[in-house]
Amino acid sequence: MGGVRRVRRLRTGAAAALAALGLVAALPGAAGAVGTPKPVPAYRGADGAVAVEGKPSTAGAPQLKTGSVYKDRIAPGERYYQLTLDAASSVYVSAVLQPPAGAKVGYSDGLEVEVLTLENRSCQSGPGRASFGYDPVPISAVGGRILQEDGSCQGSGPYYVRVTRETAKNANDADKAAWPLELRVQREPALGGSNAPTSAPSVWPSASPTLPGSDAAPRAGGTGFNDARALGSGVWSDELRPGQTRFYRVPLDWGQQLGLAAELSAGELTKDSGYASPGLSVALYSPYRSLIDSEDASYDGKQAGLTLPRTPPVAYENRFASDRKLGAVRVAGWYYIAVTMAGKVGEFTQDAVPVPLTLRTQIIGTPGKAPAYAEDLAAGGFGVGSEDRTAAKEGTTAVEADAAAENRSVMRVVASAGFGTGTLLLLVLGGWILLARRRMA
Repeated sequence: MGGVRRVRRLRTGAAAALAALGLVAALPGAAGAVGTPKPVPAYRGADGAVAVEGKPSTAGAPQLKTGSVYKDRIAPGERYYQLTLDAASSVYVSAVLQPPAGAKVGYSDGLEVEVLTLENRSCQSGPGRASFGYDPVPISAVGGRILQEDGSCQGSGPYYVRVTRETAKNANDADKAAWPLELRVQREPALGGSNAPTSAPSVWPSASPTLPGSDAAPRAGGTGFNDARALGSGVWSDELRPGQTRFYRVPLDWGQQLGLAAELSAGELTKDSGYASPGLSVALYSPYRSLIDSEDASYDGKQAGLTLPRTPPVAYENRFASDRKLGAVRVAGWYYIAVTMAGKVGEFTQDAVPVPLTLRTQIIGTPGKAPAYAEDLAAGGFGVGSEDRTAAKEGTTAVEADAAAENRSVMRVVASAGFGTGTLLLLVLGGWILLARRRMA
């Protein structure tokens, strides 16, 4: 059952679990008092991420393992890593680049990820790529080796991963500093049997979603994929500051679709008029952190809103489509939403006063039958289980969900120990009473 928690360290002790659970009740609005704005929170890396140092060439490149998360830093240029693959799974390597607040970025700046053979041949039609806009927000690019009949890179053995941080050519003022990079390697097992689909669906329901209109419930988003706040169907309230990105996650099972809309309300204006284009941006990512779709809208400090087209139904055969939006919705699991308010908004609004954000989400359809995988899909961080649906209902992050699970485990141990101790005391007391009676007799 998907999500980042597969690579997290579980917290220890019931006290830590209860403290983490307390985060769920926290409401938005901790940005600080007027006139004393706090820095926008930085991207939270995965707990237990292994530190590695990518090399500028394949010589001495560090080894990555499937099912693990790594942390590195990357300056403009290339970094190489090694990867050993089997012949019975698809593998996705995601890279999340995290520029610091205030870094200068542009549309020519971005990130590429590619899996290569020892002969330097690409295992995909082109490198996975992600680009910046005007704001230094976290971006994710994905490279991979996909199992496919007559496809390249189908054999087992060693491969290389090349991660490239791109900057504008001849940009003397480009930021040359090394930025944090998070690498995650996920393995999707092959299907069992000989009746696996080999072609993309020809049609799929693409009508505009019917979004809910109920009162909004508070759900404070996270700083990235690792602490994204869980959402189900409903209307949710949060807050954004200029230059801030909030992350959320929604569980989509096989055959299900997602409808999504976002709105910014009025901010505290510092000028008679202002305009940011884009002012509001929304990006949707797959369970392996690949961009599916994105939309943006201008904002004048008073109102902005946008609605994304509903996603295709989650289906294994989508991976064979040439359309990127269809091809990325290929596996059940946590789908991630990133909502950004442009830093330019701070030029005409009070930075210390967050702007109200409303999200409307609709999970469309009932869960369908899962494909017949040869191995457990959950081991790779994919799929939707009962605990994922519980997390969406309760609005927990992966960190909080792990802490809650551990707390329940601790409570079971305590209860079991208490029951055992109580039983032992009763037996001892009963034996003492029986012995005393015999002596009296």
